[in-house]
Amino acid sequence: MNHTCLKLGNSNSNKEGSTASGVIFIIAEVDDTQVRPNVQWMRLSPPRILVLGFAGIILVGTLLLMLPASSRDGDSLAFIDALFTATSAVCVTGLVVVDTGTHYSVLGQVVIAILIQIGGLGFMTMSTLVAIAFKRRISLKERLVLQEAMNQSTMEGIVRLIRKVVIYSLILEGICGTLFAIRWSFDMPIGQAIYYGYWHAISMFNNAGFDMFGDFRSLTGYVYDPLVNFTAMFLIVAGGIGFVVLSDLVDYRKTRKLSLHSKVVLLMTGLLIIFGALVIFVFEFSNPRTLGSLNWGGKILGSFFQSVTPRTAGANTVDIAGLRQATQFFIIILMFIGASPGSTGGGIKTTTFMIMAGAVIAMMRGREDIVFFRYRLVQERIFKALTITLLALLFIIAVTMVLSTTEDSSFMMILFETTSAFGTVGLSLGLTLKLTTFGKLLICFTMFAGRLGPITLAYALGQKKSKELYRYPEGKMIIG
Repeated sequence: MNHTCLKLGNSNSNKEGSTASGVIFIIAEVDDTQVRPNVQWMRLSPPRILVLGFAGIILVGTLLLMLPASSRDGDSLAFIDALFTATSAVCVTGLVVVDTGTHYSVLGQVVIAILIQIGGLGFMTMSTLVAIAFKRRISLKERLVLQEAMNQSTMEGIVRLIRKVVIYSLILEGICGTLFAIRWSFDMPIGQAIYYGYWHAISMFNNAGFDMFGDFRSLTGYVYDPLVNFTAMFLIVAGGIGFVVLSDLVDYRKTRKLSLHSKVVLLMTGLLIIFGALVIFVFEFSNPRTLGSLNWGGKILGSFFQSVTPRTAGANTVDIAGLRQATQFFIIILMFIGASPGSTGGGIKTTTFMIMAGAVIAMMRGREDIVFFRYRLVQERIFKALTITLLALLFIIAVTMVLSTTEDSSFMMILFETTSAFGTVGLSLGLTLKLTTFGKLLICFTMFAGRLGPITLAYALGQKKSKELYRYPEGKMIIG
């Protein structure tokens, strides 16, 4: 027990010259065993809560995937392989060391789908959904964590946004899962088609890249199929543009306006998809291992799908290892850029890349401000974009250098694998199956860092931020 002193008020009955303070105190006993855990939890910063939350979900998923019942052969999966799969699922990446469709039982596949859904929407989103269902009030601390998880600049309307996130996700996954089921009912029993349809809808919307077609084939058997291609691309883009943009698009009929964020995301997403498809089409047009053996329809579909999927999705309709090195390097750039803020995807994000490009254009034109759609960006946004880009680049370089000394593979394969893991993409040139134990652990950490974001991870591992009480005099340097 601890004694707590409560000040109730001042007494006005003191005579002049009295030595009494005139303050009334009550000594109360408080059971601190009930208080300390909550105090310790409240002291954690939102970034640290996110890191610990995702790590806890990965650990639980690892233990579930290690169960003999999760494997078709009834044997327990090795810890490192279960950890790798759980990390890939929670971080919605798609890199796998064992084939999802042939190794795991229905229980294991359901566990992976649940991990993907939790990882894509965020564990705080799921816990908030449970709290709303039980009509429990969302605390200020929880709102701060949600703000960090959804990458929002304010807490205003954050709970309302969470409701929309869940509703939009379920509706889109339900509609597209039904389309998948109808298409695949011509290729397999109706029950299996329904199961495959909704399972892959969850995987595609959350930009996970997991598939159950076996032998690491992904969607290569449907390169000519417009329904599968367009449905998958729609899910990938819908999950990748971010829930704030989805909300703006849904409300557009009422508001007749889009926020600056939504305009930039939609513009950048459209440009990257179109430009990416054009580059892939030109580079791979005559490559017999990819687009060269397809007719014109297959070439166009294949080009667009391979342009969309590096935006953190991980599915593919052509052999990624068969791409020319120029195309592979271009895909590395697309994977580095990634999806958009507040989405199920990773990478440095489209808005970050847009700000960096805007800074270059503004400097070349001799302008001091970065202006998008007649709005000027504050300096803080520019510094943050620069920090994210530089941290991500340095992180990828460091991991690539380490893997180059531990893994017996070409530099292109290692760089591709590292960028894919950091961007939570899931595409691979075949290195995943050859990784050493240390390589698997390092790729796991890379996926984890990519899902949380370099700044969130830095805040979580670093010291608490403090505001400087002074500023140094301005200095000048020669640049360029």
